[in-house]
Amino acid sequence: MNDEYKPIPSSIIAEGSDIWNGAGDRGDGAMIAYGVARYALARGDKEEAMDLWPLLEWCLEYCRRNLNEDGVVTSDSDELENRFPSGDANLATSSLYYDALLSATYLGKDLGKPASQIKQYKKQAKELRQAIEDYFGATVEGLETYKYYKENDVLRSWICIPLTVGIYDRKEETIEALFSPHLWTENGLLTQSGSETFWDRSTLYALRGVLASGEKEKGMEYLKHYSTQRLLGEHVPYAIEAWPEGNQRHLSAESGLYCRIITEGLFGIRPVGLNSFKLKPSLPDGWNKMSLKKIRAFDNNFNLDISREGEKIKIDVIVDNKTVIEKIINEGKEMLVVLPQ
Repeated sequence: MNDEYKPIPSSIIAEGSDIWNGAGDRGDGAMIAYGVARYALARGDKEEAMDLWPLLEWCLEYCRRNLNEDGVVTSDSDELENRFPSGDANLATSSLYYDALLSATYLGKDLGKPASQIKQYKKQAKELRQAIEDYFGATVEGLETYKYYKENDVLRSWICIPLTVGIYDRKEETIEALFSPHLWTENGLLTQSGSETFWDRSTLYALRGVLASGEKEKGMEYLKHYSTQRLLGEHVPYAIEAWPEGNQRHLSAESGLYCRIITEGLFGIRPVGLNSFKLKPSLPDGWNKMSLKKIRAFDNNFNLDISREGEKIKIDVIVDNKTVIEKIINEGKEMLVVLPQ
């Protein structure tokens, strides 16, 4: 961080001995704000969250200072570091900033931050969501979805990212675009329509977003295909970074994204407090139940059991072998889970 709000370096070399800044600002402020806020909420440690709050504040202010006249965030590149065009402002960065603002309102409340500050973050999030629709919403290759940047006229895999931050305004045709011959291949999503390059991270984000949006059968169909092809096929047992670059080498973050398909996509866990989360499970039609065991989050150890109860869904939250929450909800609905402190 710095008082002048200069961009954070592209990369800090191990042990902090030097930096690499070859890609300029990749939207790092939004990436860090998104990650640190979700981490602090899910970690559930108030003292650690207080230590991280200044970093979150700085990154949010950095993004605010880099809004263009249309209200979306500008950056030199994106996480692909100029391998593919991203214009002056891209969909991924603004979507991450939007989610970070929402997380900041949740975290700020639990940390006792001023109501005026939290109100301002809520206002900024509302304005940014509209700006994302106005600036990026477009018909691309015949489908009502998003352009990745202003001049973009072909489909890009990162049109999936609004689905992962709860923006479902263009859900139907965005999902159609993702699984169309323009983008989908036996190895997942192409980075750009008409190319042959794929990076697993966008496929993993897409599968998570499709499931989170409630399209469980389509999401499971393609999740099964991806898992069979990638994790059980000739290249096992991890997700890969990219092809042809790197010859399908493994990168640990991609495998972490695979786990998030389950926790945030299938189970629909969204942290909203140091000891609370929203839960919106998408129990596949052919399943009677699903469970996550030994979850360490929100300063708790707990299990989640999701099962069918006629036409409805039964939720059991178990802490120390004791059911602390038992609730029946309509399928496709969301509930708030508050864990014991």
